[in-house]
Amino acid sequence: MTIKNVCVFASSCNYLDDIYYKEASEFGTLLSLAGYNMVYGGSSLGVMWACAEQVKANGGNIIGVMPEKLHNMGVYTDECVDLTVTKGMRERKAKMDEMSDAVVALAGGFGTLEELTEMIVQKQLGYNNKPIVLLNTNGFYNKLNDFFEEIITQNFARSESRNLYYIAQTPENAVNYLKNYVPKQLAVSKADIYSRN
Repeated sequence: MTIKNVCVFASSCNYLDDIYYKEASEFGTLLSLAGYNMVYGGSSLGVMWACAEQVKANGGNIIGVMPEKLHNMGVYTDECVDLTVTKGMRERKAKMDEMSDAVVALAGGFGTLEELTEMIVQKQLGYNNKPIVLLNTNGFYNKLNDFFEEIITQNFARSESRNLYYIAQTPENAVNYLKNYVPKQLAVSKADIYSRN
């Protein structure tokens, strides 16, 4: 599987602890040096911009996808090699999915969570077989992973669901996972999805 464009979901907030911007910047640097471009929300704010700025600074392309409502607020950047403006958030997610070969979730709020879980479900049902990575800066995703485990433990999802995503503890770990990703055969038959483990 060839990965060229990596979709990055992340917060657009400028008022977080410094560690989140620092690791996003480091990840962006490593992403670019590994030869990847970044598809993201197109914003000039927050964790997403900390990452995108370093992708750009180190020779990679940044590709933005932003809903019209946010674009009209003027929070986009002119640094994108391409900026697509969509009607709404649903169209935005579909476009980001279409343009990317991998997904990485940095620290983020409800929007990041919604984007991430949609991609996990898309993979679960066999609509894609992309690597999906959660960068666990400052233990941010520990409780979400606990919740994922609860979903599996109580049989709301099969144990194989753990193979749908990868939790990286460092930016280096995340990029190395992308470099070495080998798609696994996805089980998407009725029995695979709906039967008990």
